[in-house]
Parts: sequence; C-alpha cells; structure tokens
Amino acid sequence: MPNQIPVTEVANGFRFLLTETFESVSGAYLDRGTSLFETLAQISAEQASQPMGDCASIAAHVAHTQYYLRVLEDRMFGRDLSYVNWDKIWAEVRGVDAAAWEAMIADLRSTYERIKGHLDAAEDWEGIRELSSLLGIIAHSAYHLGEIRQMMCRLES
Repeated sequence: MPNQIPVTEVANGFRFLLTETFESVSGAYLDRGTSLFETLAQISAEQASQPMGDCASIAAHVAHTQYYLRVLEDRMFGRDLSYVNWDKIWAEVRGVDAAAWEAMIADLRSTYERIKGHLDAAEDWEGIRELSSLLGIIAHSAYHLGEIRQMMCRLES
C-alpha cells in the first residue's frame, strides 16, 4: 500500500505556503520582508497607479490577484463561474487614490483570510478540485508578487 498523507497535513502545507506568499516569510522561497502584504505596505497609491509602459499598474495586479482568489475559491466549491471575465480588471483598473488603494488591499486581505479559513475544513474536501485550486492560488499569487516586486524596482530607478 502506498504512503498516504492525511489531508490535514496537506492543508498545513498549503497554509505554510499561503502565509509565506501573503503575510510573512519563513524561508520556503521568499526573502525576509518580501511577502505580498509586506510588499504592498511599502507602495503608495501614487506608485500603485503608475503605468509601466503598455503594461498594467501595480493596482491592476492587486485587483487581479483578489479577483483570481475569488474565482479559484468559487472553483474549489463547484460554484458557477459564468461571471469570469479575465480581461475586465486589466482594462478597467488604472489609477487609485489613497482610499481606493487601502480598500483594494483590505479586499485582498479579506479574500485571502477567507481562503485560508477553508483549510480548517480540509477533511471535507473531495479531492482534485480543492487541491488544484489551492495550488493555483499559491503559484499564481507568487507570480503576481514577483511582477509587483519587479515593478517596484522600475519605480525606484
């Protein structure tokens, strides 16, 4: 019989990587002080609004990340995904003022916390849909974190 990892241990592994990606670095793959929320705390609304040539702003990346989390959360639970429009945020989100920037980060944090809370119910997961959705959240969020950090370098130079 092959070794099997209890789903609660898988959930703990996801929790560790989500925390590393979003909140605070423990040494899995990021440098200290470079998690998403630590990074966003260093960015002003003015910086978040700066276009990068023909590329999206940091604000658009944050809005997209929050949207992606919500879509993958809905996918985890087999909810209707007919509302998904990946192009909408990229086309609509440009500049933000200070209040909108704070609200955007708060929305991202709220969605992230809700997703992290789903790990507590891992024993009820059915399988591949939950696992692949969470892996997608980790990988895709890490990608956008990297994009945002590269954009910060360009803003500072």
